[in-house]
Amino acid sequence: PATSCSSAVRECVAYTLHRYCKAGGVKNRFFPLKAASCIRFRLYIIRTMDRKPENIFVTGPVSAEVVARSIQSLSERTGTGAHSIFLGQVRADAGDGGAVTAIRYAAYEEMALEKALDIREDIFAKYSLTCLHICHSLGLVKAGEISLFVLAASKHRRAAIEACAETVERIKKDLPVWGKEITDKAVENWKVNT
Repeated sequence: PATSCSSAVRECVAYTLHRYCKAGGVKNRFFPLKAASCIRFRLYIIRTMDRKPENIFVTGPVSAEVVARSIQSLSERTGTGAHSIFLGQVRADAGDGGAVTAIRYAAYEEMALEKALDIREDIFAKYSLTCLHICHSLGLVKAGEISLFVLAASKHRRAAIEACAETVERIKKDLPVWGKEITDKAVENWKVNT
Protein backbone atom coordinates (compact mmCIF):
# COMPACT_ATOMS: atom_id res chain seq x y z
CA PRO A 1 0.00 0.00 0.00
CA ALA A 2 0.98 3.61 -0.55
CA THR A 3 1.23 4.32 3.19
CA SER A 4 3.66 1.52 4.04
CA CYS A 5 7.40 2.09 4.29
CA SER A 6 9.92 0.00 2.43
CA SER A 7 12.28 -2.12 4.51
CA ALA A 8 15.18 0.06 3.30
CA VAL A 9 13.48 3.20 4.66
CA ARG A 10 12.65 1.47 7.97
CA GLU A 11 16.25 0.28 8.28
CA CYS A 12 17.58 3.76 7.48
CA VAL A 13 15.37 5.44 10.11
CA ALA A 14 16.20 2.78 12.68
CA TYR A 15 19.93 2.97 11.95
CA THR A 16 19.90 6.77 12.25
CA LEU A 17 18.20 6.57 15.64
CA HIS A 18 20.62 3.83 16.71
CA ARG A 19 23.62 6.02 15.74
CA TYR A 20 22.03 8.91 17.64
CA CYS A 21 21.88 6.73 20.75
CA LYS A 22 25.51 5.64 20.42
CA ALA A 23 26.63 9.24 19.93
CA GLY A 24 25.27 10.22 23.32
CA GLY A 25 21.85 11.43 22.25
CA VAL A 26 20.39 9.23 24.94
CA LYS A 27 21.24 11.91 27.47
CA ASN A 28 19.04 14.41 25.68
CA ARG A 29 15.82 14.94 27.62
CA PHE A 30 13.83 14.70 24.36
CA PHE A 31 15.08 11.18 23.69
CA PRO A 32 15.31 9.50 27.12
CA LEU A 33 16.52 5.97 26.22
CA LYS A 34 19.19 4.05 28.07
CA ALA A 35 22.11 3.07 25.87
CA ALA A 36 21.36 -0.63 26.41
CA SER A 37 17.88 -0.08 24.98
CA CYS A 38 19.10 1.36 21.68
CA ILE A 39 19.38 -1.92 19.81
CA ARG A 40 15.97 -3.05 21.09
CA PHE A 41 14.55 0.33 20.08
CA ARG A 42 16.03 -0.06 16.59
CA LEU A 43 14.39 -3.47 16.21
CA TYR A 44 11.14 -2.05 17.59
CA ILE A 45 11.16 0.71 14.94
CA ILE A 46 11.77 -1.81 12.16
CA ARG A 47 8.94 -4.04 13.43
CA THR A 48 6.36 -1.31 13.94
CA MET A 49 6.62 0.98 10.94
CA ASP A 50 4.45 -1.47 8.99
CA ARG A 51 1.94 -2.66 11.61
CA LYS A 52 0.42 -5.87 10.33
CA PRO A 53 -1.13 -8.00 13.05
CA GLU A 54 -0.59 -11.70 12.60
CA ASN A 55 -3.41 -14.12 13.24
CA ILE A 56 -3.10 -15.61 16.72
CA PHE A 57 -6.34 -17.60 16.54
CA VAL A 58 -7.00 -21.26 15.82
CA THR A 59 -10.41 -22.90 15.56
CA GLY A 60 -10.85 -25.43 18.35
CA PRO A 61 -8.14 -26.44 20.80
CA VAL A 62 -4.48 -25.51 20.40
CA SER A 63 -2.92 -28.73 19.15
CA ALA A 64 0.29 -30.35 20.32
CA GLU A 65 1.58 -29.88 16.76
CA VAL A 66 1.23 -26.08 17.03
CA VAL A 67 3.21 -26.09 20.28
CA ALA A 68 5.85 -28.46 18.89
CA ARG A 69 6.27 -26.39 15.69
CA SER A 70 6.76 -23.22 17.74
CA ILE A 71 9.44 -24.84 19.88
CA GLN A 72 11.12 -26.46 16.85
CA SER A 73 11.22 -23.12 15.00
CA LEU A 74 13.55 -21.79 17.71
CA SER A 75 16.12 -24.60 17.46
CA GLU A 76 18.18 -22.72 14.86
CA ARG A 77 18.36 -19.56 16.99
CA THR A 78 21.50 -20.47 18.87
CA GLY A 79 21.50 -17.19 20.79
CA THR A 80 18.37 -18.29 22.64
CA GLY A 81 19.10 -19.77 26.05
CA ALA A 82 15.66 -19.99 27.67
CA HIS A 83 12.07 -20.73 26.70
CA SER A 84 9.15 -20.08 28.99
CA ILE A 85 5.87 -21.70 28.01
CA PHE A 86 2.33 -21.22 29.30
CA LEU A 87 -0.45 -23.63 28.36
CA GLY A 88 -3.96 -22.63 29.42
CA GLN A 89 -6.19 -25.69 29.77
CA VAL A 90 -9.98 -25.77 30.12
CA ARG A 91 -10.84 -26.93 33.67
CA ALA A 92 -13.82 -29.09 34.53
CA ASP A 93 -14.95 -26.72 37.32
CA ALA A 94 -18.08 -27.83 39.17
CA GLY A 95 -20.73 -25.40 40.34
CA ASP A 96 -24.47 -25.04 40.78
CA GLY A 97 -25.00 -25.35 37.03
CA GLY A 98 -23.01 -28.60 36.81
CA ALA A 99 -19.46 -29.50 35.80
CA VAL A 100 -17.87 -27.61 32.92
CA THR A 101 -17.48 -29.88 29.89
CA ALA A 102 -16.30 -27.24 27.42
CA ILE A 103 -15.87 -23.53 26.75
CA ARG A 104 -17.00 -21.86 23.52
CA TYR A 105 -14.66 -18.94 22.79
CA ALA A 106 -15.70 -15.88 20.79
CA ALA A 107 -13.78 -12.71 19.97
CA TYR A 108 -14.01 -9.34 18.33
CA GLU A 109 -11.24 -10.59 16.04
CA GLU A 110 -10.11 -7.38 14.35
CA MET A 111 -9.75 -5.56 17.66
CA ALA A 112 -8.22 -8.62 19.35
CA LEU A 113 -5.52 -8.92 16.68
CA GLU A 114 -4.65 -5.22 17.03
CA LYS A 115 -4.57 -5.55 20.82
CA ALA A 116 -2.39 -8.68 20.59
CA LEU A 117 0.04 -6.71 18.41
CA ASP A 118 0.10 -3.90 20.99
CA ILE A 119 0.81 -6.44 23.75
CA ARG A 120 3.62 -8.03 21.69
CA GLU A 121 5.19 -4.63 20.99
CA ASP A 122 5.02 -3.65 24.67
CA ILE A 123 6.57 -6.94 25.76
CA PHE A 124 9.36 -6.76 23.15
CA ALA A 125 10.10 -3.17 24.22
CA LYS A 126 10.26 -4.12 27.90
CA TYR A 127 12.15 -7.45 27.75
CA SER A 128 15.14 -8.64 25.79
CA LEU A 129 13.39 -11.41 23.83
CA THR A 130 14.35 -13.42 20.78
CA CYS A 131 10.78 -14.62 20.17
CA LEU A 132 7.20 -14.39 21.44
CA HIS A 133 4.46 -16.72 20.20
CA ILE A 134 0.77 -16.36 21.10
CA CYS A 135 -1.97 -18.78 20.05
CA HIS A 136 -5.57 -18.57 21.32
CA SER A 137 -8.55 -20.80 20.61
CA LEU A 138 -11.86 -19.75 19.11
CA GLY A 139 -14.89 -22.01 19.02
CA LEU A 140 -15.45 -25.09 21.17
CA VAL A 141 -12.67 -26.37 23.44
CA LYS A 142 -13.44 -29.36 25.67
CA ALA A 143 -12.32 -29.76 29.29
CA GLY A 144 -8.74 -30.99 29.33
CA GLU A 145 -7.84 -29.34 26.02
CA ILE A 146 -5.52 -26.35 25.53
CA SER A 147 -7.08 -22.96 24.77
CA LEU A 148 -4.08 -20.62 25.16
CA PHE A 149 -0.42 -21.06 24.30
CA VAL A 150 2.27 -18.46 24.99
CA LEU A 151 5.98 -19.00 24.39
CA ALA A 152 8.60 -16.38 25.28
CA ALA A 153 12.24 -16.98 24.38
CA SER A 154 15.29 -15.02 25.44
CA LYS A 155 19.01 -15.30 26.03
CA HIS A 156 18.35 -15.69 29.75
CA ARG A 157 15.59 -17.32 31.82
CA ARG A 158 14.48 -14.31 33.87
CA ALA A 159 13.44 -12.27 30.83
CA ALA A 160 11.67 -15.27 29.27
CA ILE A 161 9.78 -16.16 32.45
CA GLU A 162 8.73 -12.59 33.27
CA ALA A 163 7.75 -11.81 29.67
CA CYS A 164 5.66 -14.98 29.42
CA ALA A 165 3.85 -14.26 32.69
CA GLU A 166 3.16 -10.63 31.78
CA THR A 167 1.93 -11.61 28.31
CA VAL A 168 -0.57 -14.08 29.78
CA GLU A 169 -1.87 -11.51 32.27
CA ARG A 170 -2.23 -8.86 29.54
CA ILE A 171 -4.07 -11.31 27.28
CA LYS A 172 -6.52 -12.26 30.04
CA LYS A 173 -7.07 -8.60 30.96
CA ASP A 174 -7.00 -6.75 27.63
CA LEU A 175 -7.90 -9.09 24.76
CA PRO A 176 -11.56 -8.92 23.64
CA VAL A 177 -12.04 -12.71 23.84
CA TRP A 178 -14.92 -14.23 25.77
CA GLY A 179 -15.67 -17.76 26.85
CA LYS A 180 -19.07 -19.33 27.43
CA GLU A 181 -18.85 -22.30 29.81
CA ILE A 182 -20.99 -25.30 28.86
CA THR A 183 -21.85 -27.74 31.64
CA ASP A 184 -22.97 -31.35 31.80
CA LYS A 185 -26.44 -30.06 32.76
CA ALA A 186 -26.67 -28.10 29.47
CA VAL A 187 -26.28 -24.79 31.34
CA GLU A 188 -24.28 -22.07 29.55
CA ASN A 189 -22.67 -19.14 31.39
CA TRP A 190 -20.25 -16.48 30.27
CA LYS A 191 -16.90 -17.03 31.99
CA VAL A 192 -15.38 -14.23 34.05
CA ASN A 193 -11.60 -13.87 33.59
CA THR A 194 -9.64 -13.80 36.83
